[in-house]
Amino acid sequence: MTLTSHGKGFLSRSISAEKPATSAARIAAKRRVELSGLRARWLSVFQKPAPAHLTRHLLFAVIAYRLQADRFGDLDHATRQVLDRTVAKETGPAMSARLASFDKKRTELTPGTVLVREWDRRSQRVMVMADGFAWNGQTYDSLSKVAFAITGTKWNGPRFFGLRDKGDRSTVEAQS
Repeated sequence: MTLTSHGKGFLSRSISAEKPATSAARIAAKRRVELSGLRARWLSVFQKPAPAHLTRHLLFAVIAYRLQADRFGDLDHATRQVLDRTVAKETGPAMSARLASFDKKRTELTPGTVLVREWDRRSQRVMVMADGFAWNGQTYDSLSKVAFAITGTKWNGPRFFGLRDKGDRSTVEAQS
């Protein structure tokens, strides 16, 4: 899907088989479109007038997101469910647990995934296997053991490979 400028800020949408980089460049070029052109574009994309309070920047961002989602795919079902529950104002421990569970699912590693980490100016590549993690011709049963083999010091394996932040204890706990 591309945006085409027709002068005076008017844009039209057409479907094409362009590459993501080309699509991004075309959307970026539309940043110069006038506010009236963005409002007209909003009407054609969403079939209703743009909210009066939205600034030019927000109009552009929402239109660009919608066009990219139409062209390359929108949020997956699980993400939509989490957002729908958030909108429904599910709060407190129930929402926290649901978000933690969602985050955990996103960081589960499937066999065949290759993790790359630079250590001591060398690129370290670890392949996720069904029965552990392969590095330098050996199989380890945890990422922490791989991190120890690489560094010689104890590390939280998922943290070492960038799978979670320092303070986050809710994800990938089973693998360390």
